[in-house]
Amino acid sequence: MNVLRQLFLEHLAQTSESPLMLEVSKADGVFLFGPKGERHFDLISGIAVSNLGHGNPLIIKAVQEQAADYMHLMVYGEYIQKPQVELSAHLTEILPENLNSVYLVNSGSEAVEGALKLAKRYTGRSEIVAFRNAYHGSTQGALSVMGCEEQKRNFRPLLPDVRFLRFNSMVDLEHITERTACVIIEPIQGEGGVQIPSIDYIRRLRDRCSQVGTLLIFDEIQTGMGRTGKMFAFERFGVIPDILLLAKAFGGGMPLGAFVASVEIMRALTNDPLLGHITTFGGHPVSCAAAIASLNILTKEKIVDRVDAKGAIIAEALAKHPKVKEVRRAGLMLAVELGSFERVQALIRFGLENGFIVDWFLFCNTAVRIAPPLIITEEECRTVSRMIVEGLNAIQ
Repeated sequence: MNVLRQLFLEHLAQTSESPLMLEVSKADGVFLFGPKGERHFDLISGIAVSNLGHGNPLIIKAVQEQAADYMHLMVYGEYIQKPQVELSAHLTEILPENLNSVYLVNSGSEAVEGALKLAKRYTGRSEIVAFRNAYHGSTQGALSVMGCEEQKRNFRPLLPDVRFLRFNSMVDLEHITERTACVIIEPIQGEGGVQIPSIDYIRRLRDRCSQVGTLLIFDEIQTGMGRTGKMFAFERFGVIPDILLLAKAFGGGMPLGAFVASVEIMRALTNDPLLGHITTFGGHPVSCAAAIASLNILTKEKIVDRVDAKGAIIAEALAKHPKVKEVRRAGLMLAVELGSFERVQALIRFGLENGFIVDWFLFCNTAVRIAPPLIITEEECRTVSRMIVEGLNAIQ
């Protein structure tokens, strides 16, 4: 074992008993490169983070210039920092009118935590409604609204007064009542294996929340920033949430998250108590600079407009294979259902040995995750489809 691998195992806290151990020396575009120059198609984008691929020169330039001007100055919200202001202004320009106030944090989990606090403070209610097979992060509040008991049982007690509904079940919507502070939902479930609800269901959910005065939180940490073929997944349903959560690709490769609401709702965090939510590094200037560059590229180069066609190339090529039971897709967010965890793991191993990287889902281990950078070309989509088909042919 080489020295770097040995140090990785000895000194880096491990999250599983069998990490992938892929050593990366460089990343460029849609590729990761190993220490000997071996090339891998990155078909998971760091789990929907690297939407613009790796090493984008405009993002790198923005990071370098901001780092030269200043980095951390003060806890979030006290000083006027140009990158934070410009990012928030640009973001709200492309969002619906009611989503006009941005609270910047470090990550998706923090965005979830802030949004849950905001909903309870604004409504004065305590009940939170979440969904089975939902994933919202690993901090204690986010874990409390995760829809998988196996992931939670050894960390209890967690937040009280959380109710879980079945995703895409009309009947369950009646459990949202005047007691409910908020409903937190992924408009398309990510770790559940790209589960896409009906348009009618999401619209009925919006109506029910409005009827009983409950805030509707859309967790778009994985679906936002163009991943599903729209800048935000809520656009697919014609429904606007009260609070929107962003992270992952939002930072352009840098750590950044946000919860976005109306000025009226967000003002609840300014009093009783003062500083109702605070963060030291949230909205770090360098991360905001990267996010501005990323947002500019996504909007000006119309990258999102071509996402759906690219995803269709991969889905159509794989759906024909006899080992594929189903392909669930929203843009370049795909779940390829193989029916067994063993087949999924075999395909992942084949990919690592043959130049492409795919993954599985936390709550759907019978499907393969495919979520390449949005900049992947149509020809590259055809190439990786052929590579995956070779892998499907090779596994049992």
